[in-house]
Amino acid sequence: LTSDEFILDEVDIHIQANLEDSLVQEALKTGVDLRQYSKQVELELQHIEHASIRDYIKESKNITSLHNQITACDAILERMEQMLSSFQCDLSSISCEIQTLQEQSVAMNLRLKNRQAVRSQLSQLVDELVVTILEAPVTEQDFLEQLHELNNKMNYVKEQAFRETMACTDVHHVLDRLKVKAVTKIREFVLQKIYSFRKPMTNYQIPQNALLKYRFFYQFLLGNERTVAQELREQYVETMSKIYLSYFKSYTSRLMKIQYEEVAEKDDLMGVEDTAKKDILPSLKNRNTIFTLGNRGSVIVGAELEGPIIVPHAAQKSDVRVSQHYALLDNSCREYLFLCDFFLVTGPSAQELFNAVMGKTLAMFLKHMDAYVCDCYDSIAVFLCIHIVLRFRAITAKRNVPAIDKYWDTLLEILWPRFEYILELNIQSIQNTDPQKLGFLDTRPHYITRRYAEFSSAIVSINQTFPNERTHTLLGQLQVEVENFVLRVAAEFSSRKEQLIFLINNYDMMLSVLMVTAPHVLHPPEPA
Repeated sequence: LTSDEFILDEVDIHIQANLEDSLVQEALKTGVDLRQYSKQVELELQHIEHASIRDYIKESKNITSLHNQITACDAILERMEQMLSSFQCDLSSISCEIQTLQEQSVAMNLRLKNRQAVRSQLSQLVDELVVTILEAPVTEQDFLEQLHELNNKMNYVKEQAFRETMACTDVHHVLDRLKVKAVTKIREFVLQKIYSFRKPMTNYQIPQNALLKYRFFYQFLLGNERTVAQELREQYVETMSKIYLSYFKSYTSRLMKIQYEEVAEKDDLMGVEDTAKKDILPSLKNRNTIFTLGNRGSVIVGAELEGPIIVPHAAQKSDVRVSQHYALLDNSCREYLFLCDFFLVTGPSAQELFNAVMGKTLAMFLKHMDAYVCDCYDSIAVFLCIHIVLRFRAITAKRNVPAIDKYWDTLLEILWPRFEYILELNIQSIQNTDPQKLGFLDTRPHYITRRYAEFSSAIVSINQTFPNERTHTLLGQLQVEVENFVLRVAAEFSSRKEQLIFLINNYDMMLSVLMVTAPHVLHPPEPA
């Protein structure tokens, strides 16, 4: 399309739009001249315009006042806007400050918590590292308490040293000097106590009890100065080993001087001829046979077994019982418990330390017993010794002291063969007895039968607490030989009546002795 055509189209569109107006359509319907109508409208508009101008002029003062008010309001609003802008800036600044303060508060709270955590750890560290020096005698409780504290601080410093704590280097040299000073005082004190054992007529239990009150001294040395601990231990072992050996050597020697002068000899056997020379009792006075138990059985009764230790220079010969070995038992138990308690040893270590202290004494006892038993022919005495050892072993077990169990076993290994040997000699003596060489025979009980009855009842009564099959076997062999001997002697009588009377008298005598001394053998308790 050309530009003219485009303009015409636009005009048509405008005309068409005006024709659609309601006023125009009404004018067209009424047939109004549009030109006249247009002039009329213009006149009305002019009239309205002039009226408006007059109204405006009439209200000019009010309009001016309104204009001034509006201008003033604009100024006020502008100032308010500036104030609000300033306030907004201030609020923005305050918000930033509040946020900054909040962040600072969180940071300060975190630092406070960290400081408190560090403070608690540092306070503990400082408390552990602070060293207090106390000049107090070793025997006072203050020194012992301070020694505990020093030991705890030294252990704590060792622990912190592995963590490379710098503060440890500040107190390490102080702790070393204090340790040296404490070790020196402890060493002098313990050595003084050990040397006090060496004084004549000293009751060594008193310094031992004093050492037990300060057992922590050795524990401190063991943890901080092992060379000094080893020195004290060796000094104690050397001192007490000599003391025990000297004491028991002297004690045994003095006891042996007050033992019974009459002792059994190798010819004092059951089948040997009954003469005045042979009717002696090596371990008893006022008895007429070595095959009778008599009052010797009281030594295995509790009151006698654990009776007071005999003082040799004040004792009578009749007072000698089992004091020697009970003294060994009592001292060994005390020593073993002391070693475990003071030197902090148990099990094999305790046994080894005990052997170092008591080994020479026990060896001396075994040597003495071996020599003494080899010359002993009193079977009842040896059998009593066996049962004394069995009871002593039970006492040490009750006291929970295993230190001398091996000693008791070795002692039994010495006593049992000797008892069996002496019993076999008696059995052999009865086997070798010839009735025809016994001289005049009558129907009364034979002395060999009486010896057997008293001997067997003695062995059975002793053996009832700790029954032993070896003993029953040997007694069985002895019984067979005695029965054979009685039959051989009965055969020497010419008449049957005398033979029976002899047998009845001998068996009745044996039953009578057993009824008195060992009734449980003839009347054993019924099984439950």
